[in-house]
Amino acid sequence: MESEKTITDEVQAALPVLYQSYGKRHDSLIPILQGIQNKLKYIPKEAISIIAKELSMYESDIYGVITFYTQFRLSPVGQHIIKLCKGTACHVGGAETVGEAVSEILKINENETSAGNKFTLEYVACLGCCSLAPVMMIDNKVYAHLTKDKIKKILEEY
Repeated sequence: MESEKTITDEVQAALPVLYQSYGKRHDSLIPILQGIQNKLKYIPKEAISIIAKELSMYESDIYGVITFYTQFRLSPVGQHIIKLCKGTACHVGGAETVGEAVSEILKINENETSAGNKFTLEYVACLGCCSLAPVMMIDNKVYAHLTKDKIKKILEEY
């Protein structure tokens, strides 16, 4: 029986392609981190150690970049990422109720992952769908004019 790939194996497999595309320079760090995150959905600490050695950087400098940019994650996420809009139009349209409904149904709060690693809940400043408020996005699909009943039906589809 073939053993599962470890995170380190997956990082090691992804990096040569990223180095070929972006090089092994300090200014390649962000696209390399984006590539790792696109592959694994987060940046594991093992990746930071490997990248630090390859780019001749301190791990602390890489952590500084990762924690500065909100696009990067240091912990695993669920299979589906739910982004709840907290922009002005959504706020006025009931974003708080939407957030409460999602949290109640999935039994998670902001930046938490549901049991079985199915969903991760994130709040965002704006999804740019103001005329459809309140909205949420699951992966890359936008759901508009949300109510508690709609949210329950949407989540059941997944």
